[in-house]
Amino acid sequence: MNADELREKARRLRIEILTMLACAGSGHTGGSLSAADIVAVLYFHILRHDPSNPKWRERDRFILSKGHAAPVLYAALAMTGYFDRQILNTLRKIGSPLQGHPCSCALPGVEISTGSLGQGLSIANGIALGIKMDGLPSRVYCLLGDGEIQEGQVWEAAMTAAHYRLDNLCAIIDNNGLQIDGHCCDVMHIEPIVKKWEAFGWHVIDCDGHDVVALVGAFREAASVKGKPTMIVARTVKGKGVSFFEGKVEYHGIAPTQAELNAALEELRA
Repeated sequence: MNADELREKARRLRIEILTMLACAGSGHTGGSLSAADIVAVLYFHILRHDPSNPKWRERDRFILSKGHAAPVLYAALAMTGYFDRQILNTLRKIGSPLQGHPCSCALPGVEISTGSLGQGLSIANGIALGIKMDGLPSRVYCLLGDGEIQEGQVWEAAMTAAHYRLDNLCAIIDNNGLQIDGHCCDVMHIEPIVKKWEAFGWHVIDCDGHDVVALVGAFREAASVKGKPTMIVARTVKGKGVSFFEGKVEYHGIAPTQAELNAALEELRA
């Protein structure tokens, strides 16, 4: 897809995210919207995957470590054909395969159940190492939140990935600067992110997480790196795409009201 097509996919993702969250009446708005461009580039341009055969052995794997941003993953899976789009309206309903955090036992296309923050990169390491041992061409992509990397297990996983030279692993930080309790710099300062990951033996790419051209270039660069894993530090805005959600921590974990949804959709469709 070209850049305009990818931007359109990201816009559609945001519409689906907000619609399903408003229908559910609960869920995580800010971090789902901030990751929409990253996920659009991955699912519509980068990942080798087959919705008609979710368990294709040579597929690339995507791990949503920040599992609370499940709406952006669900929207991407529906839009690429893993399941009927109408199921999106069942988000967080009893008996629905679309729970508040992704469940690999309930939904095709979900590689692993996530939601306990800090664990996704360790899982991605294991998958990437197994792929290497099996001699497969697949790559592993793992999306983390910037508040999430305050977890100690993330840094154990960072050392492990570098130690085993997992050059088939690419992690991405959705670096929107906010977490549920406020600004990341106030809760637990995480900068300098780039220097920290470089010190742990990673190849690091710092880019605009809403620029689809920059993201495509970053993922292509990551695929060319040999002998070490790659971290893409994607600089994003919480709630991106809707002016009255952007940069507001209060929308980390609440869904839009019907009035907010209507105003947001009008803005996105303008």
